Amino acid sequence: MKPQLLKVQTRADYSFSVREDIYPYFYDKWHYHQEYELIYIEKGFGTQFIGDSIKPFKEGDVLLVGSNLPHYWRCDDVYFQDSSNLTVKAIVVHFKEDFWGRDFLNLPENLLVKEMLETSKRGLHVTGKTGAEVAEILKNILDAEGSEKIILLLKALFSIAKNTTHNQVLSSSGFTPLFDIKESERLNRIYTFTYNNFRRKISLNEVAGQACMSTHSFCRYFKTHTHKTYSEFLQDVRIGYACKLLIENKLSLAQVCYNSGFNNFTNFYKYFKLITGKTPQQYQKLHTRKVIFT
Repeated sequence: MKPQLLKVQTRADYSFSVREDIYPYFYDKWHYHQEYELIYIEKGFGTQFIGDSIKPFKEGDVLLVGSNLPHYWRCDDVYFQDSSNLTVKAIVVHFKEDFWGRDFLNLPENLLVKEMLETSKRGLHVTGKTGAEVAEILKNILDAEGSEKIILLLKALFSIAKNTTHNQVLSSSGFTPLFDIKESERLNRIYTFTYNNFRRKISLNEVAGQACMSTHSFCRYFKTHTHKTYSEFLQDVRIGYACKLLIENKLSLAQVCYNSGFNNFTNFYKYFKLITGKTPQQYQKLHTRKVIFT
């Protein structure tokens, strides 16, 4: 997918950006930027798109998105209803790889951090005790001044780097985004249309119309820019949403199946195991059990 390029604003008296965002919903465009993004989601839920990874996000998540890696947090539909009084809240840090000097990461003491930042170009979900530790550090960065801000950021990154068992790599190793600013609006239309309609049957004619193309041209165009067929992408979106419903554990498996856009349980089961590597029951059991950190 070809995302929008965003310019990250940094104050003149700081070398990197730290802010706390409180909005009705997260920025709803597929985008990228040169800066690395370290984010702690304090409030909010929905589906996250990072590279070619599609997964649910929720309160408490900590993620590190590498330089130029396209991403998008799409809040659930309830956030966009006129009667909604929901808000999202996140602490967001943006920094360039060389903000602390060109040679800093080449110091032998920083080898783990350098390697971790390279891995983060596929996106990292930081879990467990490490995720909780980094979240606390990010809260402290908000109020820190002077050199303490840099020290805390390095502490957060070192914590992620040394505890690799808590890092879930998100995007596939073969994901290679292609950037073309003039195409971003067309692909955003396809993206938005898909998420707004994935619960029902979507015809190729419909989605090709969003791109102002014939179905043949659209299929070739989409495969060229995403390395997936549109059908594969649509199944990824549906399974990502099903994962979120399974974690919430409020619906039966049959309800999850139909609410995610599948018209029969056999297809749902097949695609779920193909994409996640687990059956729906196994996935739900893994993600809804009580976890005790020691």
